[in-house]
Amino acid sequence: MKLLLLSNSTNYKEPYLGWCMPLIKEFLKNEKKNILFFPYAGVKIAGKNHPESYDAYSDRVTGIFAQHGFQVTSIHQAKCSIEAVNQADVLMVGGGNTFHLVYEIHTNRLIEPVRRKVLEGTPFLGWSAGANVACPTLRTTNDMPIIMPKSFQCFDFVPFQINPHYIDPHPEEINDAIRHGGETRQDRINEFLAVNPNVTVAGLREGTALWVENDKITLRGERPLRIMRHEQETFEIQPNSVFNFAFN
Repeated sequence: MKLLLLSNSTNYKEPYLGWCMPLIKEFLKNEKKNILFFPYAGVKIAGKNHPESYDAYSDRVTGIFAQHGFQVTSIHQAKCSIEAVNQADVLMVGGGNTFHLVYEIHTNRLIEPVRRKVLEGTPFLGWSAGANVACPTLRTTNDMPIIMPKSFQCFDFVPFQINPHYIDPHPEEINDAIRHGGETRQDRINEFLAVNPNVTVAGLREGTALWVENDKITLRGERPLRIMRHEQETFEIQPNSVFNFAFN
């Protein structure tokens, strides 16, 4: 199994997929044939040649990857989505709304075909919502539930939950006059852990990624990974650390 799970596609004031493209190129290496893109999380994405649609999202991603010599096709344009998965050399899932993404995955009956394909060794690349669906469920997404999927079940490649775009409780750079006074991301994750005490949550900060090969994980990027468990002290894993699914 080979996964690259990115917290985000774009850093502030940087081009789309700018920060992570060198990492993606390293991950894919010579895999420049038949990359299958899942645009299902893109609910409101407008393009130059298309209205708000999956076409616009796939055009945007396909164009950027073509600049780097990669061939990308979109699953929404395939005659048979399951056959497209079976024929793909790489599976790539874009970010957006995780509930909508999981709704479409279940509607198209893709959980088992994708899971089987990846466990057989096909590389899987996902950012934001695309990283969420590598987990057992979508329950640690930050997104609004705009649609009800058949199930919260996801691909279950890793035995823990990822919280992409993890934000620290009270960043020092926020002015006290505009500091948010309600629940922090940590508060919400603590609620999840109280209801699901046997689950581990990995807070994946912006500009970081989990590079997974079988049961070995490497944290890529320049910021630590935050590990949260019920009634246990949180701890952090430093960039470029190598660890396993138990975070040891």
